Amino acid sequence: MKTKIGIIGGSGFYNIDGIKNVKKVKVSTPFGEPSDPFMTGTLEGKEVVFLARHGKGHKILPGEINYRANIYAMKKLGVEEIISVSACGSLKEELKPLDIVIPDQFIDRTNMARPMTFFGDGIVAHIPFADPVCPHLSKTLAEAGRRCGANIHEGGIYINMEGPQFSTKAESKLYRSWGVDIIGMTNLAEAKLAREAEICYATLACITDYDCWRMDEVCESVTLEMIINNLCRNVDVSKNILKAALPDLGKKRDCSCAGALKDSIVTRPDFIPAATKKKLKLIIGKYIT
Repeated sequence: MKTKIGIIGGSGFYNIDGIKNVKKVKVSTPFGEPSDPFMTGTLEGKEVVFLARHGKGHKILPGEINYRANIYAMKKLGVEEIISVSACGSLKEELKPLDIVIPDQFIDRTNMARPMTFFGDGIVAHIPFADPVCPHLSKTLAEAGRRCGANIHEGGIYINMEGPQFSTKAESKLYRSWGVDIIGMTNLAEAKLAREAEICYATLACITDYDCWRMDEVCESVTLEMIINNLCRNVDVSKNILKAALPDLGKKRDCSCAGALKDSIVTRPDFIPAATKKKLKLIIGKYIT
């Protein structure tokens, strides 16, 4: 099977222009239904698999997304590298709306409200997650972004709030005091599950607003209209970055992502229930039969 590049589109990013040999693929998983049928095809000479994170028409809340099904299905379709495109708010003055951040760290504020692991049901695994995104994939995206003329910020902390409400002023100012760079609602679960599935993962986080910490200074509140207007402009830039990065992807992986589960499964094979082994064969099969 050829290596495929997965692309997860967020708010406003529901399709990719220019894909050849397009097929719509519905994938079943032991974790339920993914957000939407997948679009597969060829773009810039690479096999790609595209998924609209919130479904066509944007009908799924961040907390309702079946992240496990989405990532499992990507794995099932042969994806080895995932690029996430998503909206985010800025918590720093120098990170301006319409800029793009490629974060390298996450903080979780979802309070475990959504499943973020394939494990459980009789099997325990603890993956290394100190560096939660693939450094090679992130670097490739950053270089492509600069070639496209985008205002790229390489590295930064993404705090994953639960939502769907935006932050209070107190929360926004608290996160700034922690040194956080951007805030969003979706990427941490994807990053954790991609690592468990041994898939490289990186994010193009498109800044749409200054969250609400800056309201007192500029007398401007964060509105959905503002976010959507900025997002639509950033989506076009993101698509150009993807096209520029694709020729450099899909090569032999020499990062730790590809072997993240090695030595991470704690449960003895003979203690893992047969049903769990069967359910996770796609994930654990090369380590446990």
